[in-house]
Amino acid sequence: MRTRTRAIGQLTRRGLLGNALFGAALLPAARLLAQSAPEGFKVYTDAPRLFLRAARLRLLRRERERRSLRWEQFETLWNAAVEFPEFGWTAALRYQIAEDGAAGTQAVGWGVAKAAASGAVSENVVRQLALIADWCGPLMQAADKTAIYGRLERYAAAPIPAAGMTLAEARTRALAAIAISEGRAAVSEKALRELYESFWMKTFIPGLLSAKLHVPNPEANALIELMHAFRDNLDFDLRDTCGKWYKDYGPIHILAHYPEPFPASENEYRIPADAQLDQHGPDITKATLSRAAELAMVAYDSNAAETQLLQGFVMNDRFLMRGTLGIAYELMWADPYQPGLSYYHVPLVAHDSIGGELYVRSTWEDDAQWLGFFGGQLQLFGNGELKHIDPQSDHDPMDLQEATVFFARHAEKFRVPARSGPARPADADPEDPADSPAVDDVFILGLRPGTPYHVEVDGEGMFEAASDPGGIVYAPGLPAGAQVRFGLADQISSNG
Repeated sequence: MRTRTRAIGQLTRRGLLGNALFGAALLPAARLLAQSAPEGFKVYTDAPRLFLRAARLRLLRRERERRSLRWEQFETLWNAAVEFPEFGWTAALRYQIAEDGAAGTQAVGWGVAKAAASGAVSENVVRQLALIADWCGPLMQAADKTAIYGRLERYAAAPIPAAGMTLAEARTRALAAIAISEGRAAVSEKALRELYESFWMKTFIPGLLSAKLHVPNPEANALIELMHAFRDNLDFDLRDTCGKWYKDYGPIHILAHYPEPFPASENEYRIPADAQLDQHGPDITKATLSRAAELAMVAYDSNAAETQLLQGFVMNDRFLMRGTLGIAYELMWADPYQPGLSYYHVPLVAHDSIGGELYVRSTWEDDAQWLGFFGGQLQLFGNGELKHIDPQSDHDPMDLQEATVFFARHAEKFRVPARSGPARPADADPEDPADSPAVDDVFILGLRPGTPYHVEVDGEGMFEAASDPGGIVYAPGLPAGAQVRFGLADQISSNG
């Protein structure tokens, strides 16, 4: 009888990611949480402190000198005096790259007007105020600093709401605290400490590991900006607190897009998985922030293997953001000189065993079939049509080439689809994966979350697999054509 290790060893490239995720599912959540923290929360770095490290700023200025595609598009829009949705930080970015004092002065003027406005200002405005304060300091007069720094201080020093914060609010609080760190050091240090201890370690990380919190693609931009801010100024990598989750997030992020691009007037967009897509249609703002997150992830760690795959995914000029919202993100984070690997090497199956989500594509072509299980709902996309399916319903199995999805309500027995391939040689080595018969990755949906199940494969024996927080059991590398029976561990043992 082949053991489970033998079955896992047979996986092709489509199963490599799943194999790692399956291993993570067996680890207690506490073991995924590294016990580390910044040595302190006092900021000692010099401006610009936010995002524009010396190497990044040199790259951006060289892009201007080379008249790169992204700079030329940015320049064209700026000279056309178009309206930028996020004018403040866009003008501040131009000031830093081109050393354009007029643009910097405009950014400061915009910031003072927003900061001096009566009442509360939006989180997005505060984010821009922080970047203006950090990037345009030499152009700010005393009155400018009083207005902008005062608004940032109030935002950073406000008590963390009892209901908690969004990732965007946490990101912006960090940016505000860092931007005022030189003149208001005590407020800055206290805000960063509370943010890390109260939000990050007591709410966000436990929420991730318990599947109570998720990071949809558009929200990832706030997450990566927060990570950049902490690493660049506190010399602390927030990945150390959630290394396994973050390592797998990149491939999951890639698969969490519908396969068919959306042709907007300025460029094509990859549309991220969206629970309300059929209600409001493709959301360009969400698509922009999703791509911005991908670019920022590559910039955060360009050497990681998963990052090189992500670089291959983003470096396609079809999706280069040329519009007034996306061009600043595109210019700031993209590095066309960074080598990347073709995303065709990314497995077509992404199972988030920590969060209980699943994404499957049939191919990497634009007309691929796509399945997404996220937020408790199951979507199937193909031929330009989106369908919602109840994962608890009686539904036929879905064969998506790279994986097969079965529904627990349909039957407790099923047969793995047969896969065509070369005949097995008569002298095949049973211990050599290259000589092994075809296998298939199988996912069973609609089960009780966090429950042990027994999976019995004809001729292969029985193994136990716990369902993830979404009620998914992952059975990798099952022999093609084999009959499989599954059930609750105690039931199948007593009835077997």
